[in-house]
Amino acid sequence: MRHSLQVELLKELLRQLDEGVNADAGGLRKNPASAYTCPELAAREWQHFFRSHPQIIGCSAELPEPGSFVTLGDFGMEVLATRDENGVFRAFLNACRHRGTMLEGERRGIKQRFSCPFHAWTYASDGALTGIPMSQHFGSVDKDCHGLIELPAVENRGFLWVHPDPEGSIDPDALFAGLTDDLDSWDFGSMILADETSYDMRLNWKLATDTFGETYHFKRLHRDTLAQVFHGDVLAYNTFGRNHRMILCSRQIDAYRGLPESQWRINVGGFPVYYLFPNVVLNVSPAGMTMVRVYPCPGDPGRSISRLSYYFDPAQLEADPDMLRFRSEAFGNVVESEDYATAVTTQRAAESGLLDYVIFGRNEAPLHHYHNTFRDALGMTPLPLLQEV
Repeated sequence: MRHSLQVELLKELLRQLDEGVNADAGGLRKNPASAYTCPELAAREWQHFFRSHPQIIGCSAELPEPGSFVTLGDFGMEVLATRDENGVFRAFLNACRHRGTMLEGERRGIKQRFSCPFHAWTYASDGALTGIPMSQHFGSVDKDCHGLIELPAVENRGFLWVHPDPEGSIDPDALFAGLTDDLDSWDFGSMILADETSYDMRLNWKLATDTFGETYHFKRLHRDTLAQVFHGDVLAYNTFGRNHRMILCSRQIDAYRGLPESQWRINVGGFPVYYLFPNVVLNVSPAGMTMVRVYPCPGDPGRSISRLSYYFDPAQLEADPDMLRFRSEAFGNVVESEDYATAVTTQRAAESGLLDYVIFGRNEAPLHHYHNTFRDALGMTPLPLLQEV
């Protein structure tokens, strides 16, 4: 992020602190409780946002060298992602072409060849079928036509994108609309993966994302945790098409009042948070970045799985690995035991059939944006802006 923009955003945070105001959505909105419980809506979201839309599966650090691989099964299929011998990022259906058996069962590792556990058909890291045991007994197979089923895969700005549809396309500039300069400046591609964790929770995937959408709750829900580090009820907020950027206000910003602007840094005085449509949240700190990916569970609108990945600057990770891992664990604990634990109770209320809607306040602008973004993508009418409810 260019320094002049950093200063502009930090000045906005200081203004809000001084004036006792927050980012203002211009009104309130009612979001139907059915947004979190309706099976028909959930099925449409699954098909539109997860089976027919490019997916970020992580950062370049997931595949640090040729021969690296990682597996996942978050959007309705088992995927094997590799960095082939030429260093190219590839993605495939994780299934042998013989009988469809899962080819690789490990989460990650380094291999030059993948051998099916069933009959040992073997594939290279570029997906090519290289070996069939007892081929003279099996019969004639054209190996050139029976490599792994490849999925569109693009590595861009340190992010790994995969499209679930073999005929799909990936346009990173369009997907990162308005945020390319910001993302370039953080150099995510140079970071190292330090840790990862998952949370399988009884809450709708959008409700999980809602917990990252405002700082109104910091002084209450997070009074003993995040509120010790951040000013609540303050937020610099901008939208970029389907994406948005929030700048939280670190308590370290108070020291900037006596410093020249040339020394101001957005990830010290503030805390950049990026939302990438439809399901990714990036939290940027001086030490690195935490990525949160949230996935629905098909057939169950009231369940979601969140994947948290912690990426760090190599020099900082080497200097103090214990402290960075402690911070990662602390962040995960806040998400699970405070944010998500509270959202689980909202899910139960929505499923009771008695709660008609939830209310998004003027000071919860990100919630207005991404819920109307979801609705727009599905051809639904936007939630109307109201002056009172």
